[in-house]
Amino acid sequence: MKTISKYLLLLISLSLISCGGNEEKAKKQFSYENEKMEHTGSNSNSKQDKSKKNIDLNNKGIGPVKALSIPVEINKTLAKAGKSIFKLKCASCHRTHKKFTAPPMHGILDRRSPEWVMNMIINPLEMIKKDPLAKAAFLEYNSVIMQDQQVSEDDARALLEYFRTL
Repeated sequence: MKTISKYLLLLISLSLISCGGNEEKAKKQFSYENEKMEHTGSNSNSKQDKSKKNIDLNNKGIGPVKALSIPVEINKTLAKAGKSIFKLKCASCHRTHKKFTAPPMHGILDRRSPEWVMNMIINPLEMIKKDPLAKAAFLEYNSVIMQDQQVSEDDARALLEYFRTL
């Protein structure tokens, strides 16, 4: 019981530390008026326009993956391996269906090319330095650097297959 309490205290402490220090967050607190404005025509159109700007399926990213052919049918064995890799190496920062420390993986292939996704997994540090989409994500997620998890190209492909199942 003491061990669980210690881990829980550590988790809460880390959560509080990672969420602090951003003055911009204080400005964007919820209010009824802000919520009401989001549902009016003019503001919701700008929200849709913003989401369209975040879609780029032509950018292949920077890294070893230049072209990729993906079959229509999902390879369940590969996806299962990708899910295991995701839990081991990615889940501390990524969630499948919601924003966390990093972008959600659900729908990633609707926003980015498969090559870009794999290159970001394999080559995150160079991508953050040189790729405009990776730089924008870096800034959007409070300048949190995606760590190089030393993922092989085969493992990145398995992760990509898992993302297709989400």
